[in-house]
Amino acid sequence: MERFAADTDASRGFQPPGAAPANGVEVRITGVGRWKTVLVPPNAFVVHTRRGESRPRHIGLGMSFRYRPATDSFLVVPGAMQTILMNAFCICSELQGILVQAIVQWAIEDFGTAYRKLDFSDPEDPMRLVNLQLREQAEAAIKDKVATMSVHEVLSDRQPIIEELTARLRAVAEGSGEAEAGLGLRIVTVQIKEAVVSSKTLWENLQKPFRSEQGRLAALAELAAESVVTDSRMGEARKQETRRLSDERGLSELRAQNAARDFDREAGEQARRDEQSQGNARKAAEEAHRTRLAALALERERHEQESAMARLRLAEEQELSRLRLEAELAAVRARHAADHDRQLLELERERVRAEIANARSAAALQSELIGRLPEIVENLPTPSEYKAVTVGGADAGSLAGIVAQVSAVLSALKVGEER
Repeated sequence: MERFAADTDASRGFQPPGAAPANGVEVRITGVGRWKTVLVPPNAFVVHTRRGESRPRHIGLGMSFRYRPATDSFLVVPGAMQTILMNAFCICSELQGILVQAIVQWAIEDFGTAYRKLDFSDPEDPMRLVNLQLREQAEAAIKDKVATMSVHEVLSDRQPIIEELTARLRAVAEGSGEAEAGLGLRIVTVQIKEAVVSSKTLWENLQKPFRSEQGRLAALAELAAESVVTDSRMGEARKQETRRLSDERGLSELRAQNAARDFDREAGEQARRDEQSQGNARKAAEEAHRTRLAALALERERHEQESAMARLRLAEEQELSRLRLEAELAAVRARHAADHDRQLLELERERVRAEIANARSAAALQSELIGRLPEIVENLPTPSEYKAVTVGGADAGSLAGIVAQVSAVLSALKVGEER
């Protein structure tokens, strides 16, 4: 019954008063007897092995599993990032002691490798031994690097120490690329918190050049301030004396200016009076001269207007004469053009008549001639003699003979015109 009560309390997470915890991570075991279950927090690594088996049954982050107390064993390790604070007492290349405070943060990367190579058996703090080993390695790396540096280099530039420490820790924790070389850990960050010189005298001596330089700068600043104050005082005294002399000179100049102004005013008044009298006489002469000039200008303007009117009349008369001539010339040209057009029409009429006459046939001419024979006979002169000539055997006294004779005459005239 006592064993059953103890198992029940353990399964519920209770522990007897004064009893040490079974592991640094809070793990709950539930169930009774052989039927137990281990509940692992989600931020913890666990490895579960069983008797007679070479490989773990469960390994990983936050994995819960069935547990047999008689044949099973398990290990739970925190999965959170770990921080190591260290104080490395180092000796630099100048054989002076320096305290270097550093911070290293790491986490488990491959728990399958880490649980086989590292010791997590401390029930209260599984990470204690691992942190101790990493701290020793980090202090050794810092001491080796500081031993090659001077005091000034350690105090002014910490980056070489950080790089050397990071390289060494990663070579040990993460390996150099081989599968089985690392410890399954990952170095998150490495920082140097502080570097302090162990010797107080050396620290004061290191600070003396800076303090001396600052003292020199302070003394120079005081001298400069005193010089500025002295210059300001002398400048102020000079300004006051200059202002006094300037005031006296201004008063003298003002008195002289007042006297000169009085004299100038009296002389100006006299000159003004003379100028006023002369100006009045000059104005009267100028008014008379302007009156004469105005009369001459009016006379000249009248003459100019009369000349302009005469020129305008002459121009109008010339323009009227020119217009009359142009009208007469236009009328003459129109008459000549009309006569010329009439003559052209008559010539054209005669030409058309001639063309019509030339285009008539012999029969038409004969018929017209026959129709006009009585008129022609009436207009013929009375012959003094009468001779009858028969041509072609026709009787000249008959109508046929007369027509034949007239036709012969017209043919002869036609031939002559053509020639």
